[in-house]
Amino acid sequence: MAWIVLFLAGLFEIGWAVGIKYTEGFTKLWPSVWTLVSMAASVALLSLAMKTLPAGTSYAVWTGIGTAGTALLGVVLLRESMSVGQWLCIGLILCGVAGLKWLAPE
Repeated sequence: MAWIVLFLAGLFEIGWAVGIKYTEGFTKLWPSVWTLVSMAASVALLSLAMKTLPAGTSYAVWTGIGTAGTALLGVVLLRESMSVGQWLCIGLILCGVAGLKWLAPE
């Protein structure tokens, strides 16, 4: 269950990271509200996951999900470009996240 909570925390991290772009310096009300709610939810869920999972693993997985997801949405939603090398590096991050889950002690 802690891994599911951690995954949700990572999704909310993506939400606030992308949301910041839409706040335009926190001058837009609803994007700012979404971003702040996502920040709070992300940290709260990370905290819950850390009750069971090791702090280092939790934080690495949380930031990995956030990094990869934010990069992907940057390309899809914000029309940002990424080179093949950058895609490969994102793939390495995802491999690291999967490895941390796979190698985690039960």
